[in-house]
Amino acid sequence: MQSAPTPPSAPSRRALLTGLGLAAAAPLALGVTARPALHSDPAHQPDQPAQGGRTVLLRGASLVLTMDPAVGSGSLGAIENADVLMQNGAIAAVGTALQTPRGAWVVDASGKLAMPGFVDTHTHLWQAVIRGGCTDRDLFGWFQGCTDPQRGRLTPAALHSFVRLAALDAVQSGVTTLVDWVDIFTYDLIESYVRALAGTGVRFAYAMFPPKPDAVLVTKVKKELVDPVPLGSFQVATHAARAVQDLNRAHWEAAQDMGVMLNSHVLERPEQRADDPIGVLTDIGALGPRLLINHAIHLTDAEIAAVAEHDVRAAHCPLSNMRLASGIMRLSEFRRRGVKVGLGLDGGTNDSSDFHALMKTAIGLQRARATNAGVFPQVDDVLRMATLGGAEALGIADRVGSLTPGKRADLVVIDPAALNFAPRFDWVGQIVFNGRPENVDAVFVDGRALKLGGRLVEVDTDRVVREAEAAATRLRATV
Repeated sequence: MQSAPTPPSAPSRRALLTGLGLAAAAPLALGVTARPALHSDPAHQPDQPAQGGRTVLLRGASLVLTMDPAVGSGSLGAIENADVLMQNGAIAAVGTALQTPRGAWVVDASGKLAMPGFVDTHTHLWQAVIRGGCTDRDLFGWFQGCTDPQRGRLTPAALHSFVRLAALDAVQSGVTTLVDWVDIFTYDLIESYVRALAGTGVRFAYAMFPPKPDAVLVTKVKKELVDPVPLGSFQVATHAARAVQDLNRAHWEAAQDMGVMLNSHVLERPEQRADDPIGVLTDIGALGPRLLINHAIHLTDAEIAAVAEHDVRAAHCPLSNMRLASGIMRLSEFRRRGVKVGLGLDGGTNDSSDFHALMKTAIGLQRARATNAGVFPQVDDVLRMATLGGAEALGIADRVGSLTPGKRADLVVIDPAALNFAPRFDWVGQIVFNGRPENVDAVFVDGRALKLGGRLVEVDTDRVVREAEAAATRLRATV
């Protein structure tokens, strides 16, 4: 979902997020707690490994889904009773009865499931300040009643609190990579935003929307704020429309100069057909694998064919689209044409960071639309979209999205021994239809544990919530 008011005939822009690289720079005071025990072998439990540092052996997972058919069986690369070895922030090996390297930190995963972390291809983290807001509004009403009034009152400190809250919520839900589409304009606010992302340890892409052609600011933000973050990356954000075609062109030229993706909202509402966004993106020469389009609900057959022909990537946000009555993406048609599609939480109008609910909704809406339980996506399809499919959409499948040796060690461990998950019937299906964030037992990004034993590592969550509540109260008092 976007931010920024948009008249039905000519929406100007939206504010969303993109995130994709992890940030280890400038860690913020999150509040330290004792590290959870997480069933680790005391004989092999050194201090928390630094990013890209120590060796970690995930021992004896009852089921590992690698998402790589060459590493395991079936389309999901399933291996039972398997180990995952992480060294220097990368997947070193996946298999049964792996040897324990000297000095390795051994984590007991018996009875649990391991799989790649979720890739959120489209979000707006700052919108945590308006969670649950404007529940009777469509997209344009959401702009007018929620995003625009709040965005204009943000301070660096308040923004930091909201972004940190939402990013940590995403991490604890199993998200290891996120793309944050952001229309926050002043340098001090952008700096606070990026620092908050970096401090959480999530892999992120900061997609910056410049309200006017400003190559100096864009370059400054990328070089000074994002590039120094080891797990951070940069995109240029836009909102394609005839009324702002010159701005769209400037955004595309900036993206080309930097060698990064252009990230645009496209046809979330039927009223936006008048803007001809696909035509605009075609005219400025942006159609191609370095273009990510968000929502893409109301495309014609010819537009879907053009997107497929040029290998344009797409982010599907089913929960947000349902909440705002925007419509249902024609996912089967995108699939038939071979378009690379990932899933997106879309910030405030997703209301939480529950990726299991997102996967379930992606299946359910297509079945409701087609009145056919056999329609795409099925469980295997949506699990792939949530992981490797999202990485493919972002052009980073060579680094993340599957537990393929050599890729970065971004993975989650799910504990099925819970009232909402047990008893075992079909664990793969249960990940999608039964899973909830509280079943995510551990999260690793670049080999570093961000969640263990069901708790975020070295994060005082009560303090994070208190500070966000206090910031929101102060912000609303300025009305």
